[in-house]
Amino acid sequence: MLSSRRRLLLGLGALSLPLPGVALAAAPTDRRFVFVVLRGGLDGIGSVVPYADPNYRILRGEIALASPGQEGGILDLDGRFGLHPALAPLETLWRARQLAIVHAVATPYRQRSHFDGQDLLENGTVEPRAKGGGWLNRSIALLGKPKEPNRRLGLAVGSTVPLLLRGEVPVATWSPPVLPDASADFIAKLSRLYRDDSVLGPALAQGVGAQAMSTEVIGERTMGGTPARGPGAFKAASEAAGKLLASAVGPRVAVLELNGFDTHAQQRNRIVGPLAAFADGMIALKDALGPAWTDTVVLAASEFGRTAQVNGTLGTDHGTAGVAFILGGRVAGGRVLGRWPGLAASQLYEGRDLAPTTDLRAVAKALLKHHLGLPEDALGKVVFPDSRTVRPLPDLMPA
Repeated sequence: MLSSRRRLLLGLGALSLPLPGVALAAAPTDRRFVFVVLRGGLDGIGSVVPYADPNYRILRGEIALASPGQEGGILDLDGRFGLHPALAPLETLWRARQLAIVHAVATPYRQRSHFDGQDLLENGTVEPRAKGGGWLNRSIALLGKPKEPNRRLGLAVGSTVPLLLRGEVPVATWSPPVLPDASADFIAKLSRLYRDDSVLGPALAQGVGAQAMSTEVIGERTMGGTPARGPGAFKAASEAAGKLLASAVGPRVAVLELNGFDTHAQQRNRIVGPLAAFADGMIALKDALGPAWTDTVVLAASEFGRTAQVNGTLGTDHGTAGVAFILGGRVAGGRVLGRWPGLAASQLYEGRDLAPTTDLRAVAKALLKHHLGLPEDALGKVVFPDSRTVRPLPDLMPA
């Protein structure tokens, strides 16, 4: 059900998406932008494998993947890098030039704490907790206000709003319904009870309208139960987000979250599930968006990467640089971008991590500027404060 951050009365939230069938003015943009937070520290070396680097197999030992063409082997991309086989569904996007990858990418954070790393990833500054709001909320503010007072352009998929979307601009949330549907008679009685209340009356009316919209757009009552957790949860959430984003009266910016990338032990087996969930989710998102995919860009990244060398429990520990995925119909894909620093001992950051060569803010700035049309000056001052020296990464979008 769609709702605002504050849930109201049996989960009917005060969301501002309008009622279906109401005539609406155009949104500030018809382009869609999705950020996927890959929480836990995704191993960039293990997901987009630098198999041509002679030090890859030396560092990875028992968890190194088989070469391209071998059973269960790496899926070759360009003769240098290849996808983990669990990411096989993304091969179709790569071949269609709708997937680009930026390797050796990192935020300015260097201390390897999940909590601080995620905070900095989302607040858009150079220090954890330097901002109470997120850079994506500030981006939405720059798009301009919709003409409809109740229209919300931002969508958090989950029961809470991540820091990325917190801020001055109200946003919506969607999460799978976990309570039985309230009867129409009960809702009608509540509406009569609170219709003269200046706070609860409008909030309840908006919540009922939001429920009606989500049911109409997503088809919640006929989905056979959307999983709130488990192997299929991310795919279902991605599908729901795609349907809402595709709607003419839906949001235009969304955040999805996927956990499970903190692979300290037995990484070879443990990373398969989260990677497969990510790949399946992205295909579900694309399919649900339908024709709107051509006007969509997705950025997926983690708070940091992982150590270059395998540890004693056949896993990897918190590192520095990782990988970012850029997907969508408006991406100049089919390429691995960024300067590869190498995996020799002298090339590693602090002798242990993949060295960062691309600032993740440069990637985000390029997409926000060339896809959503935000001015570069505001990106350096407002969205990512004090980052004017970080220029948007070139060549991510078609000329």
